[in-house]
Amino acid sequence: MSPRNDNHPPKGSSITVEPIRSLKAISAIKAMLHDKPRDLLLFVMATNNGIRCGDLLRLKVGDLRGKSVDDTIAVKESKTGKANVLAVNDSVHSALTRFLASGSFCDDAYLFRSQKGDNKPLTIQSVNRMVKAWCREAGLDGNYGAHSLRKTFGYVQRVHFGVGFEVLCKRFNHASPAVTMRYLGISDTEVVSILKNSI
Repeated sequence: MSPRNDNHPPKGSSITVEPIRSLKAISAIKAMLHDKPRDLLLFVMATNNGIRCGDLLRLKVGDLRGKSVDDTIAVKESKTGKANVLAVNDSVHSALTRFLASGSFCDDAYLFRSQKGDNKPLTIQSVNRMVKAWCREAGLDGNYGAHSLRKTFGYVQRVHFGVGFEVLCKRFNHASPAVTMRYLGISDTEVVSILKNSI
């Protein structure tokens, strides 16, 4: 019997993926995707917006063609049915411009089109494999997958930009900030660490 791959839990159990916590690793992944405009755009849009990959994969080229910095695109979350927005910041605009210059795309083509022929988007399973490979190549230990990109957005916003859980809760369309805290994996060590702050 072959040993079980740690990325695949026993049947019936769940597995939690981690955010990419290191800004250096994020930069390394962007650098390794430099010559893969589609993959770079997916990584940048996901980590800058916190939108579920499933919702990003439904986007068409025409949804973003002609968008400028600070423009937004309305999206309806497939999981919740709630309205949300995708923002085009500097990083997204740069990756989008690079992608559109890399080929000729009709507006009805999926933005993150599978390379298997028909006009079909990448699958979540494909994105899972891609993210695992990127993180492995960046030297990261742990379990990563498509959902890591959404979690990376939340982690970076909270830790590096000081965004509070209430705002992230609203962005993620979570029921409460407590749900967001669990989602972002707030550890006991992190909670205990605040007790070192002398008042």
